[in-house]
Amino acid sequence: MTTSEAEMMLTPRTSLTTETAPVLDQHRFDEAALAGYMQQHVDGFTPPLHVGQVRGGMSNPTFVLTDGAGRRYVLRKKPPGKLLPSAHAVDREFRVISALWETDVPVAKPYVLCQDPSVIGVDFYIMDFVDGRVFRGYELPELAPAERREIYQAMVDVMAKLHQVDFRVVGLEGYGKVGGYMERQVRRWSKQYEASKTDDLPAMENLMQWLPEHLPAHHETTIAHGDFRLENMIFHHTEPRVLAVVDWELSTLGAPLSDLAYNCLPYYVPDDMRGDLTSIDYTSYGIPSEEEYVAWYCQKTGQQDIPEWKFYLVFSLFRLAAIVQGVYKRGLEGNASSPEAITRGEKCKQLCAAGWSLVEQGV
Repeated sequence: MTTSEAEMMLTPRTSLTTETAPVLDQHRFDEAALAGYMQQHVDGFTPPLHVGQVRGGMSNPTFVLTDGAGRRYVLRKKPPGKLLPSAHAVDREFRVISALWETDVPVAKPYVLCQDPSVIGVDFYIMDFVDGRVFRGYELPELAPAERREIYQAMVDVMAKLHQVDFRVVGLEGYGKVGGYMERQVRRWSKQYEASKTDDLPAMENLMQWLPEHLPAHHETTIAHGDFRLENMIFHHTEPRVLAVVDWELSTLGAPLSDLAYNCLPYYVPDDMRGDLTSIDYTSYGIPSEEEYVAWYCQKTGQQDIPEWKFYLVFSLFRLAAIVQGVYKRGLEGNASSPEAITRGEKCKQLCAAGWSLVEQGV
């Protein structure tokens, strides 16, 4: 449920979940067929149907649906074209939010998963629309320092809650394998990168060799979001409270520290669109330092410290570089969710260079 970064902005760094744009040509589908399906499978749906597309995301195309009574829903679907193996698993997204709906981890209410290609041509699911704020900028320039601190505290609190959910109790046993997560992840993203490779990047080659040789000996197995970051949360309009965590496409059973490390990448790599935490004065900004943020997480999850922390950081930079490369490749092929995908080639280079730099500094 990501949103447009270009239209109707509250500030240059914040948007509302109500913001949409016309559907891109490559993502158009039979809206009449969808309306008919919703009449049969979504309680309370009233035709006619209006469809707007969310332009913020780079992966599964996302749409805001408004019915004749003004009720809103969100649809997430697979993108068109040939897809990489195991990518864009909307069925997994639907399963995990369905499992978490009854927990204290905030998610949008799930309605229905459709895997019948005769409806709109690809798999999709429908969930409730959550009305709130999405913060695009790490530095939260539109907020006061005290408010920024509260937003970061709310974010880490939700992450800690997620990692403390017993996946067996909520019906997610079998959602992923127990143990061996980091090894599988290194292997998976190496294969994904090779499948979407467009240029020779020595840093990526170095990381693909280094990571398997430095895997952590042990790690806890929990539900891992896989893309846990500020932009994937919808906050209350006036309170520092998370109403929903979204974009569960990469979720699985895995190492919780991989979520935490990924969430901390803004401390290591600046982003032209989202800001730069690498050199700010944390005290005056009200934003916690990486050390303080990690300490909050440890306190909330009952840990003393995090062994092999930098391995998880290096892996997270490598993994994100592989993901970004896949987005760039889809942009070149013309079937990405956002026109901005074509600009992601340089981002992959930046991320893998940062990862290899951490290795060279001594991990």
